[in-house]
Amino acid sequence: MAHETTVKGGCSELRVALALLNLGWEVANSFIPEVYDLVARDPINKQWYTIQVKTIRVRHDRDDALVVQAKKGNGEAYTKDDCDYIAGVEGDRVFMFECAGQREYWATETSASQRWIELTATTNNEENEEEIKHG
Repeated sequence: MAHETTVKGGCSELRVALALLNLGWEVANSFIPEVYDLVARDPINKQWYTIQVKTIRVRHDRDDALVVQAKKGNGEAYTKDDCDYIAGVEGDRVFMFECAGQREYWATETSASQRWIELTATTNNEENEEEIKHG
């Protein structure tokens, strides 16, 4: 069986892909390991972008700050040459922001809503099912 972190990372990548697909993006991944996790095409400008997916850690000792550690296996920060965007996943929530070459990205709930883009991984079918159930 795959290591727990590998499974968690794979699930996070699927969550980001689902959120992007739900917004009309095309999503692909590489057949061989690359520094980025996903490649996605913006439905509006038709440009392809590379995306590195990371888990968001909630720092309860820091007023529940959302923290994304954007480091490669060697401890170096991802740079713009490595990926265009960082996607942070926390449970069902997906945030995306431009890679700025930082090792860590911090945000509060308030600043995240202003500086990061929150994507939804809920499909229209799921929303419709919830509406029918709670009608």
